[in-house]
Amino acid sequence: MDNQIDQSRIQAFGSLEFIARQVVEGFITGLHKSPFHGFSVEFAEHRQYNAGESVKNIDWKLYGRTDRLYVKRYEEETNLRCQILIDNSSSMYYPVIDKPGIDKPNKIVFSVYVAAALIYLFRKQRDAAGISVFSDAIELHTQAKSSSIHHKYLYSELEHLLQPISLDEKKKTSAAEALHQLAERIHKRSLVIILSDMMENISNIEELFSSLQHLRHNKHEVVLFHVVDKKKELDFEFENRPFRFIDLESGEELKVFPSKVREQYTAAIQKYKSDLKLRCGQYHIDFVEADINSGFEHVLLPYLVKRGKLF
Repeated sequence: MDNQIDQSRIQAFGSLEFIARQVVEGFITGLHKSPFHGFSVEFAEHRQYNAGESVKNIDWKLYGRTDRLYVKRYEEETNLRCQILIDNSSSMYYPVIDKPGIDKPNKIVFSVYVAAALIYLFRKQRDAAGISVFSDAIELHTQAKSSSIHHKYLYSELEHLLQPISLDEKKKTSAAEALHQLAERIHKRSLVIILSDMMENISNIEELFSSLQHLRHNKHEVVLFHVVDKKKELDFEFENRPFRFIDLESGEELKVFPSKVREQYTAAIQKYKSDLKLRCGQYHIDFVEADINSGFEHVLLPYLVKRGKLF
C-alpha cells in the first residue's frame, strides 16, 4: 500500500484533528491504489449487495467504479458505538525520546495518533465515539457521542496525552482492574478498541484474561491493538555491549549484555504473546500486533474490516 504522506511535514501544522485527517485521507488514497480498491469509508454509505435482495437500492455508479455490487444504506443502518481504551501507564512512554512525534513515536504517541485517526473515521461514518484512558486507575472516561462538538472535545483530551511527562512519575499498569471497571461503565453494546502494550504483572495474567472475557461477556465486539516496539521489545535487537535497562513503572535497573539474556527473554515474551493471542481467539477478540515503527495502515485496515463484518 502506497501512502504518500510526508509525516514530518504535517506534524508542523499542529492540530491533532488536522493530522488525523491527513493520515486518514492518505490511507484512503492508498486503499484506492491497492488491491482493496473500493474498500474504504464506503462502509459508511453502502453495504455489499446480498443475492435475492431488491435491486432498486443498488448504487450503479459505485458498481462502475469498483465492479462490485453495493446497496445504499439508510441512516439507521450506519450507526455504531465505538469506545477507544488507551493505556497511559509508564511503560507506554517507551522508547524514551526527547521529542516523540508522528514520524518517530513512542507507544503512547503512536496510540494517540491512532485514536485520533479512528475518531476521524468514526465521524465520517456517523458513528458515536468515546475514549477511556487508564493506567493503575481510570483517568478519563467519556460517553460515546457523534456530535462535532463531542469529537473536538475528544481531540482536546487526546492532546493532553501528547504533553511530555516526567519519568519520575511512575504509573503502573493495572489493565485487568481497569478493563473490568470499564466493562461495567460501557452500558450499550459497542465496538471496543484497546490500545495497550498489555505489560501486566505476570502474577496478574489470569485476571487480565478474565477482564478481556468480561468485555465479551457484556456483548461488546473487541479489537485489541497490542502496541509494541517490535524491534526492541519483542526481538530484543540491541547491540552487544553493556546496557542499563530501567523499568519505567518501578524504576528498577538491570545492567546486562543483551546477548547473554536475548534467548531467554525472547522465549518468555513470545510465550506471553502466544498466550495472549490464544485467549483472544478463545474469546473471539481480534488481536492485532501494532508495531509503532510500521505506520498506521496496519491498524486502520483491521478496523475497517471489523466494521464491515458488523453490518
